[in-house]
Amino acid sequence: MEGITRFANPDLLWLLLVLIPMVGYYVFRTLQGGAAIQISSVAGVDGAGKPLKYYARHLPFVLRCAAVALLIIALARPQSSEQGSRTSTEGIDIILAMDVSSSMLAQDFKPDRITVAREVASKFIVDRANDRIGIVVFAGESFTQSPLTTDKRTLINLMSQIRSGIIEDGTAIGNGLASSINRLKESDAKSKVVILLTDGVNNSGQITPLTAADIAASYGIKVYTIGVGTRGTALMPAYDRWGGRILAPVQVEIDEETLTQIAEKTGGEYFRATDNQTLQQVYDKINELEKTKIETDDFTKYTELYTTYALIALALLVFEFLIGKLWLRRIP
Repeated sequence: MEGITRFANPDLLWLLLVLIPMVGYYVFRTLQGGAAIQISSVAGVDGAGKPLKYYARHLPFVLRCAAVALLIIALARPQSSEQGSRTSTEGIDIILAMDVSSSMLAQDFKPDRITVAREVASKFIVDRANDRIGIVVFAGESFTQSPLTTDKRTLINLMSQIRSGIIEDGTAIGNGLASSINRLKESDAKSKVVILLTDGVNNSGQITPLTAADIAASYGIKVYTIGVGTRGTALMPAYDRWGGRILAPVQVEIDEETLTQIAEKTGGEYFRATDNQTLQQVYDKINELEKTKIETDDFTKYTELYTTYALIALALLVFEFLIGKLWLRRIP
């Protein structure tokens, strides 16, 4: 039998007080005694033990009281409860568009820009448990590293494979953004976001960055832009005249004006990251700005138990009747 957690009609439990006069009347009638038979002597039965029926003579009354109590409990409608909740999630579709041009090997970030960008982006992916995320990489051209997916393990694995030099060198910001838009334009998500990370100035590609920004805005896609690089100069891997590998200082040039306009046109925001820590802070801020909507509806389900108690009461009354009429039958 399930445990009772509440009664729908608890006031009816006061009817249990009717058991008090029932018991009182039964005790009074028992003490009064019943019919008597006169016999000449009890010497022959004085030492005889009492039969089982003698001890069971009160059983019908006990059964009747139990049946009455159970019927009153049934009238009070006992219920068991089960706690539960329904959770609905409204995720966000996000494309991480990452510059993989040769300048991303600059070592103003430790060990270099592209390694730190991969690591921070991977942490961002892990934090977005309820969102679909895709990856686009670009240099002189762009391609999709991963379509939108919720498979975080695969995303992190593909992110770790990103290297500079895998495509023609250059910085095609417009193409990178256009490829990201292509992955999001058919999405039915209410929120669609591109996080575009670059360390340079658009110098290749068929689509200008601002044209791509206008297209993104027409599809309701918000673009957050991140300029990666220290201010001034940064050490870049290079080769001397004898083919030896060296580090040469190179002027850092980021088209912050264009990146700011892209963000403004689409309702996003532009960030500048100058070292490992500030890049992590940028992703943390975007993570806070783009919250996944999760609604939890708590509920309590009640199950009626009165039928069980009523059936037990009926069984007790039948049992009382059978015992009284068949086993404890009285002599008229």
